[in-house]
Amino acid sequence: MQQFVKFSQVNSYVLQCDICKYFPSIDRLTLKALIRRKIKCPDTLELIDRIIDSSPPQESKDDRSRGLPIGNLTSQFFANVYLSGLDRFIKEQLHVKNYLRYVDDFALFHHDRHFLAEARVAIEAYLESIYLTIHPVKSQLFETKQGANFVGFRVLGNRLRVRGENLRRGKRRLKHMQKLCRLGKMERERLNLSLQSWFAHLAHAHTWYLRQNILASLQEKNLSPNGEGLRVQEKRAKGKGLKG
Repeated sequence: MQQFVKFSQVNSYVLQCDICKYFPSIDRLTLKALIRRKIKCPDTLELIDRIIDSSPPQESKDDRSRGLPIGNLTSQFFANVYLSGLDRFIKEQLHVKNYLRYVDDFALFHHDRHFLAEARVAIEAYLESIYLTIHPVKSQLFETKQGANFVGFRVLGNRLRVRGENLRRGKRRLKHMQKLCRLGKMERERLNLSLQSWFAHLAHAHTWYLRQNILASLQEKNLSPNGEGLRVQEKRAKGKGLKG
């Protein structure tokens, strides 16, 4: 996220792209071919093939077998392997220096709007060669000064905020866990671990005061965390200056 902020500050335009139905659209034969460029062990390849083919095919626009199950750890890894060629294409052939990708969400930054418009056309052609398309609505080219959403955060100048929808979802989940704790259906340690995970995500943005308010609300309900994890995280985040 800090790189996204940095690139936004030194470039006038950003091309943000999202791949349409990414996981269901991954072509299995293409994925296997990419993996075979790096892995040569027959036993390992056989195991990988079994993992890839273990779920029913999904997007069936033609006679090709497509799709990986969302949520599997192997799917996350294979999904990055599948787009590794896109990373090289953008950096080495399009010569884009300021580029970021998180799974199927990626952004290109440049001072020339026309350059990014042409880059989009080239990217669409490349993705077509591996049986993918970019989302026609979520993929947009605009001025960086307008602000942008990326992986759950809102970038405004040098400020990072949590998107309202993500924050509301997190608060609803926390409220549900609090209820389970009061009913004795969840241990406080599990609540603590879940909070550590959520706070680690929130700490990427200027959310120090937000996190303090959440901790205060837990103390009022006698559900304050009893571990050291959150206190360590808060000290680190405070040291980074991510207040707000």
